[in-house]
Amino acid sequence: MAVFYDSGVCYDSGAYYDDVSPPPTRKKHMPKPRLNLAQLSYEQKLTQANEIKTSMTGNANFPTPVPTLAAYGTLITTATTKHAEWTDTQLLAKQKTVERQAAFDALDAASTQLAGYVEAASGGDAAKIESAGMDVRAERTPPTVPGQVLNLVLTAGDFPGTLDVAFDATAGAKSYEVQTSPDPMSEASWVFKMSLAKSSGTIAGLTSGAKVWARVRAVGAAGAGPYSDPATKVVP
Repeated sequence: MAVFYDSGVCYDSGAYYDDVSPPPTRKKHMPKPRLNLAQLSYEQKLTQANEIKTSMTGNANFPTPVPTLAAYGTLITTATTKHAEWTDTQLLAKQKTVERQAAFDALDAASTQLAGYVEAASGGDAAKIESAGMDVRAERTPPTVPGQVLNLVLTAGDFPGTLDVAFDATAGAKSYEVQTSPDPMSEASWVFKMSLAKSSGTIAGLTSGAKVWARVRAVGAAGAGPYSDPATKVVP
């Protein structure tokens, strides 16, 4: 329908083109109770519950609480009783743990004393010791010299002037000694280069482009074993 300037809708009819719309009505925030139960200890929950019950008893603002304060009070009493029982159980368990340890310490001491008596009375006779219901202590095996290091391999290191060394781990080895030699190799040309705690490492400080020889031996509690077969590589 066309609207004309002289129709029922006019510029001065009460509705203006530059009228400002009224702001939307904001919903009023309603405060809510906060219990924070997940962060409270059992003792704090009991304290909070007792305070709630005391504060709501006879409170005209809350004439018909759900659950009833009588039922709520019963729950408080039950929780208080069970918590006290749990606490007593924990204290008793701690006491019993101490008593058990003391009993076994005394038993261990007596067993050790009896073992000393059996050792002396048996004169070291294994059959007599076993007849007392005791195992015979195995004789200590003396340490042996480690065997020869096997499968020594040299490869180019990650940086110029370095070589990576790797080989099979040797039984009884506590460490490994690495020696290097320039080319040509001779028995007098070998020099100590480094120690390794495991069966691989990096030899640094070498001359790029030089041919280098290396050999490794394992060192154990009884001494050092024989050197590996030598390996050679041109230093990158």
